Amino acid sequence: MRSTILVAALAAFPLTTLAQNPDADVPTAVAVVQDRDGNEIGNVRFLESPSGYLQVIVQLEGLDAGVNAAHLHETGECEGDFSSAGGHIAGDKEHGIFAENGPHPGDLPNVHIQEDGVVAAEFFTDRIDIATMMDDDGSAFILHNQSDDYTSQPAGNAGDRIACGVVRDAVED
Repeated sequence: MRSTILVAALAAFPLTTLAQNPDADVPTAVAVVQDRDGNEIGNVRFLESPSGYLQVIVQLEGLDAGVNAAHLHETGECEGDFSSAGGHIAGDKEHGIFAENGPHPGDLPNVHIQEDGVVAAEFFTDRIDIATMMDDDGSAFILHNQSDDYTSQPAGNAGDRIACGVVRDAVED
């Protein structure tokens, strides 16, 4: 099956309504995202759908305008420069949509930070699920300071990690 990611910019849409769990049996998770100074800058919500797609809803603020890479990383830790989160959740794939054996399950589309410092975005992917993200060592959402070129190995030439959030069961939060 071919993996698909759909992206929608939702600058003026109240995203809190999108992440509500319509069915108590549907797995949900959340990553509370912090910058390198430890300031909470928003969250990323994950909702599994009956169709097999994972809905990813990004709501962040207080960032510099631009186009930035977003990835899911293999370890649920956000310490220091966020290298503690390890590499991308890669499986047996190469990085990027332009790689013949790509993309990684943890590759997400670039996000567009508006002039007011806000990111409001929604993705759908069938390459990863919540159970995979919440394995023994967890996972983390990472925002980089540059855009992903979708081809360079191993991480798309995305630059430094500027924000991080550990993925947790949404019921715990």
